[in-house]
Amino acid sequence: MILAIDIGNTNIVFGGIENGKTAFLSRISTDTFKTEDEYAINIKILIELNHFLPGQFEGGIISSVVPQLNSILSAAVKKVIGHQPLIVGPGIKTGLNIKIDNPAQLGSDRVVGAVAAIASYPKPLLVIDMGTATTICVIDKNADYLGGIIAPGVRVSMESLTTHAALLQSISIEPPKKAVGTNTTDSMRSGIVFGNAAMIDGLIDRLSEELGSKPTIIATGGLASKIIPYCKHNIIIDDELQLKGLQIIYNKNKSAK
Repeated sequence: MILAIDIGNTNIVFGGIENGKTAFLSRISTDTFKTEDEYAINIKILIELNHFLPGQFEGGIISSVVPQLNSILSAAVKKVIGHQPLIVGPGIKTGLNIKIDNPAQLGSDRVVGAVAAIASYPKPLLVIDMGTATTICVIDKNADYLGGIIAPGVRVSMESLTTHAALLQSISIEPPKKAVGTNTTDSMRSGIVFGNAAMIDGLIDRLSEELGSKPTIIATGGLASKIIPYCKHNIIIDDELQLKGLQIIYNKNKSAK
C-alpha cells in the first residue's frame, strides 16, 4: 500500500492506495502554521482511524500547490511510515505530453488529474477540478495536454461576495428549489450553485468547439458534488481521480526511489 497525499489550498486529501484501489480517503484543512510533528500526528491518526497501521505502507507520494508545506509534509510522512515520499515536480516521470507555452508553469494537481483521466477514460477529455480555484484541463484524442482554464472557485466567489457586500452574510452552499430566489439567501444560493453550473456548461461548450469533437468530461474536487449535478452536460464525478493519478506516477518512479 502507498500513502498518496494531495495538498490543496483549502484541504489536504490523504488516501491509502493498494492494488489499484483506494483503501481509504480522508480530508483535513490545509494549515501552513502546523509543524512537522502536528502533521505527523494527523497522518498517524487518519491511518489508524481507517483501521490500518503505518507499517503497512511501502512508500508515499505528494502532489502540492502549497510549496511551503512540501518539506513539512514530506518529513511528517517519513516520520510516520518510515519512507521518504516522492513529490510530484521537476525530475518526476509522469508520461504526460504537455503542449502549453511553459510546461513548468503547470500545477502538479493538474498534471496528476490529467494522468489519471488519460489512464481511466476515453479521449479527448475535459478534466474539471473544483477546489479553491475551478480549473478545466483540455486533453486531445492523442492524449496531449493542450491547456485549459482557471476561474475563481465556488467558495472564493462566495467569500468575495460576502466580504465586499455589507448586507450579504455567508451561507451554506446548497441548491435553492428554483432559480428565481424570493429571499436573499435563496438568491445567493441560486447565483452560487446555478451560476457556477452555468459557467461550467458554457466553458464546456467553448472548449468542445475548439477541440472539434465531443469530449469525455470528468469532475473532481471537494465541491464537485455541490455543483456538477446542476450542469446540463453529462459529467462523471470521480472523487478519487487525484489519488489514481498519484498511484500511476508513483509506479512510474518507484524504481528510482
